[in-house]
Amino acid sequence: MSSLALLLVLTAAVVHATWNFLLKRSGGGTVFVWWFATLSALIYAPLALGLVWYLKPVFHWQHYALMAASAALHTVYYMALDRGYRSGDLSLVYPIARGSGPLITVLCAVLWLGETPSAIAITGALLIGAGAVILTGGLDHLRTSGSLPAVGFALITGCMIAGYTLVDKVAVSVLLIPPLVQDWAANLGRVALMTPMAVARKHEWLPTWQRAKKEIVAVAILCPLSYILVLSAMVFTPVSYVAPAREISILVAALMGTQLLAEGHTTRRLAAAAAMVAGIVCLTAG
Repeated sequence: MSSLALLLVLTAAVVHATWNFLLKRSGGGTVFVWWFATLSALIYAPLALGLVWYLKPVFHWQHYALMAASAALHTVYYMALDRGYRSGDLSLVYPIARGSGPLITVLCAVLWLGETPSAIAITGALLIGAGAVILTGGLDHLRTSGSLPAVGFALITGCMIAGYTLVDKVAVSVLLIPPLVQDWAANLGRVALMTPMAVARKHEWLPTWQRAKKEIVAVAILCPLSYILVLSAMVFTPVSYVAPAREISILVAALMGTQLLAEGHTTRRLAAAAAMVAGIVCLTAG
């Protein structure tokens, strides 16, 4: 992985962990997710449309199909992530979701996209995944803590991460859709898919805005930014390297959970952090 790709991915990791922290702290909810999706579409519209005007890309049905697929996968992703945070801790849901996603992504990239990550890169991916498992405390802790619903939503989230990562990799590196345009189009599709759900909850619009308007605006800006950085890295870097490397955000989120949300388990998280740092070193070397 090049230095530029690593810089993009690590910056995205910090931004990503931050907006997840804000989502967890806000209390979330379907209307919250719809609010920040709608604002994101509005905020990034001038940039996306300006880029289309400047580059004048020619889109065919394959391009629109990948945009639609990304929109659907991202919709399920955000809904499952939100439900997970309403069912469990940030330091539980985030590691499982982010840790399972890259391992599924690497496997699919090898089987479907023909990528051949080196042995040391695969070792790095496994180390990051192992670190995520350590962060959760293991299966025994999950069974006794009543956290299985949160874990279920986290695993669904991880599957969606693998799905949209592969779809968007093809979109930006094979069909050459500009990353900003791909993300904005998917976000616009998500707004369309979620609006009927939001309309059914229109009595929640104003209370949700009044309760968490600062978080809504912040997430609306940070959420697309984090993924645009990742998509930019995927333009010139194999997805089997990018997807696991971005999971350093697990460490950032764990620290936020420990220090800002008082979720504890510092010793275990330090051990997990060491595994993830070793994984990042392996990915960079690979």
